[in-house]
Amino acid sequence: MRNIRLVLRYAVLTMGAVLFLLPLIWTISGSLKPPGEIFTVPIRWIPSDFQWDTYVRLFSVFPFWIYVKNTLIIVASALIGQLASSVLVAYGFARFRHRLNGPLFILVLSTMMIPGQVTMIPQYLIYKELSWIDTYLPLIVPNYFAAAINIFLLRQFMLTIPKELDESAKIDGANSFGILVRIIMPMCLPILVTIGIWTINSNWNDFMGPLIYLSTPEKYTLQMGIYNLNAGRQGLTDYGLMFAASLVTLLPSLLLFAFGQKYFMSGIKIGGALKG
Repeated sequence: MRNIRLVLRYAVLTMGAVLFLLPLIWTISGSLKPPGEIFTVPIRWIPSDFQWDTYVRLFSVFPFWIYVKNTLIIVASALIGQLASSVLVAYGFARFRHRLNGPLFILVLSTMMIPGQVTMIPQYLIYKELSWIDTYLPLIVPNYFAAAINIFLLRQFMLTIPKELDESAKIDGANSFGILVRIIMPMCLPILVTIGIWTINSNWNDFMGPLIYLSTPEKYTLQMGIYNLNAGRQGLTDYGLMFAASLVTLLPSLLLFAFGQKYFMSGIKIGGALKG
């Protein structure tokens, strides 16, 4: 009976995995099909003639590397800002006590309840007054003001670190910043990696931000570049090239998760335990 339940469980999981992988498989197939076969009904999963030149055109006709460079500038700057600001704010809440500590922390958490759509127009007007439109600053600078969820996770984890370690470090001559860098941050590595993966993925795949703030094609990110391929109104959309670009753009996210899976899953478990 136990073996039957195990077989049924794996069968359900396998069917679920196949179901979730179908869009990816269809995209891979579509990137290799002749244009006339992409939307045929019933679906032809295996192309009759593999169009390998689609990937050649991706790197020759499509300005792929320019978009990669632009995206990496935003991702790297955002990652530095998000990690630095989150660690500093969380460290302040976890280790420095004062009368406003609790109310300020509640105020920070309350910002999580504000939908992004509510602040979209006010932010745009502020950036317009600062002459930041059509620059990367609106996509980078907000990351230097730590996200509330990151502050929460780091603060809660820092509270579990014994303060005796801080006292020992102070006896050895370490100041508050030294304690943060040498003791607190290494112990927070799983949470930091988790935040890093979230930040990289969210900025790498961000479409709405570049769509709102960028207007010069030479400054487009990968997501905007792929969107720019869609010339459906003129009936000129190259879907094969769009699918190929989407797949290549997806690879860094998959590799990032594959190599950071150990720390990512550990961070998720810690975050779940802290929230509980």
